[in-house]
Amino acid sequence: MADENRLDVQVETQEQTIIVRPVGDIDLACSPTLRSELMRVQGERFVRIVVDLSAVPYMDSSGVATLVEAMQIALRNGTRLVLCGLQDRVRSIFEIARLDSVFTIAGSQEDALTV
Repeated sequence: MADENRLDVQVETQEQTIIVRPVGDIDLACSPTLRSELMRVQGERFVRIVVDLSAVPYMDSSGVATLVEAMQIALRNGTRLVLCGLQDRVRSIFEIARLDSVFTIAGSQEDALTV
């Protein structure tokens, strides 16, 4: 499990989809870890990247910026980036910033694999 200064990022491949699962808070100290992993998987040219945020209880603006950058790169590469499993606190950040209308957001990882 992640501590306050560390973000664990698990990566799993399912056919043409890569699932990135950060575990822990995503803040200024930890967002570079997520960014590094998202940039690495972008180079592998999957059809879909699913970012499963079900184990992320908190995200600050640096985490949001990391996901926006990943989405922009995915669009340029012709890859679909899907977020799933947003906890209420994280979901509210996306809603307040109106990013819920910009990102594709699925309720669960299973749902994310079909959009």
